[in-house]
Amino acid sequence: MRLEAITWERLGDLLAERLLDLRPGDGSPWLRIAFDGAPAAHPGDLAERVAEALRLRGRPSAVVGTEGFLRPASLRLEHGHHDVEAYYNGWFDTQALWREVFGPLEPGGDGRILPDLWDPVSDRATRSSYVRLPPGGILLLHGPLLLRHWFPFDLSVHVLLSPSALRRRTPEADRWTLPAFESYARETDPAGTADVLVRADDPRHPAWGG
Repeated sequence: MRLEAITWERLGDLLAERLLDLRPGDGSPWLRIAFDGAPAAHPGDLAERVAEALRLRGRPSAVVGTEGFLRPASLRLEHGHHDVEAYYNGWFDTQALWREVFGPLEPGGDGRILPDLWDPVSDRATRSSYVRLPPGGILLLHGPLLLRHWFPFDLSVHVLLSPSALRRRTPEADRWTLPAFESYARETDPAGTADVLVRADDPRHPAWGG
């Protein structure tokens, strides 16, 4: 995929304009968009930027981060604090995401989604209130490893970091997770399968294609 230099501001605007013309693939009243990337790539920042661009265009959206759907520490850390296999396969509560986020946005759903479920700091349920996304609204889900779960996304955006940039921008305390992203790149190929690719090795000068 050929990539072109762009600013984050312009990228947010272009993605928002693209979403205005997109129709859900399954006939649902709601679009479901992925912003996939390692934490060091900050895909949530791009999701928030697109949400603001949509707001200015009169289109409602809901930004949801998978960090709010972590499993309890007793399950995540059952095999230790640095278990790569657990991070890759068991840290995020995908069943809860299906139930509380994707299910309500299926055809015939009521649009009533839960923005988060679990607080990893307190290791307790967040008790957040449900949010009703009106018909025509757009789910902007961001987080790592999103494209390996068969979630029903209508458009996927992958924020890519090269292996060296990923290592450089990942805090030392979190570098134990890097083998999980190597497995993800090898098994899922998010850079090749995403609808939109954003390269962010230099966060000041992103490039994009798609």
